[in-house]
Amino acid sequence: MSKKILVLGGTAMLGAEIARTALSRGYDVTCVARGEKVPEGAILVRADRDEDDALESVAAQQWHAVYDVSRQPGHVQRAVRDLTNAGVYVFVSTFNVYAAQNEPGADESATLLEPLDADTEDPEDYGARKVACEQHVLEGFGPARSLIARSGLIGGPGDSSTRTGYWPMRFAVSDTVLVPDDAALPTQLVDVRDLAGWLVDAAENDSIRGVANVIGDPIPLGDHLDTARRVADHHGRVVAASRDWLVEQGVAEFAGPKSMPLWLSDPDWLAFMDRSNARAKKLGLRVRPLEQTLADVLEWERSEGFDRPRKAGLTTAEQDELLALLEG
Repeated sequence: MSKKILVLGGTAMLGAEIARTALSRGYDVTCVARGEKVPEGAILVRADRDEDDALESVAAQQWHAVYDVSRQPGHVQRAVRDLTNAGVYVFVSTFNVYAAQNEPGADESATLLEPLDADTEDPEDYGARKVACEQHVLEGFGPARSLIARSGLIGGPGDSSTRTGYWPMRFAVSDTVLVPDDAALPTQLVDVRDLAGWLVDAAENDSIRGVANVIGDPIPLGDHLDTARRVADHHGRVVAASRDWLVEQGVAEFAGPKSMPLWLSDPDWLAFMDRSNARAKKLGLRVRPLEQTLADVLEWERSEGFDRPRKAGLTTAEQDELLALLEG
């Protein structure tokens, strides 16, 4: 008898990778999503989780595992209510649930934000809403039938946020590359394929339960940039700018327009890229070398087109203008 997995999503980066991974292991996969494109071989059920009866057509079925990446407590509360036949409920959460982001190496026992049990789109409420989502899962399924996977930065091929692809792309296209003069700052990410593989492992291994930070090992920003430069075969100049100068020029940290991806200038947020992954590794998380992730994301960037609009990083014109200011 085949085992069935339900992915609440399946059209975005992580949900699609979970579906692909499960399909490759012989599972029957159904995706509930508003979108239209799911991995080949998966069954698509079109539904809007804002509706109370969105999961009615799949609720009576016996699911070996359910995967949920929602950021809305109402979505999760209704799914927990309706999908009681699931063997395990896997909820993908975030490091944003932690009340403090300035404790390097902190583990899953760190203090959480106060939960916000409301469905909003305010990014300031993101972490608090995820705390409420976690609580709904734990209250409905208990720690023995649930996995709360708190992830930080998810990278690799398909990263539409363009955060993990920016530096390999920039070294591939620019003779001179502007970088932050903060080589010792931590960076930390998990390849989407490693994350998805471990999450699907949870459908097969009853010991992968409870709460875990699912992330790779912290790597200094300087080493991360050296790796990106190496995979791009860059032999031009690298020019470092100080933190104060970049801030004065309006360069944002971490993500978004006119930013330096992965660079965190705010000391109160440095631990967002430096959290303990010991529990997840003890439970079998395997992470590939950063060089492989960056090489693969560079190939994906090439296939998508280097000159397309990006959600993170500097445009070539912005970088050239900043270099001229810095060196002029």
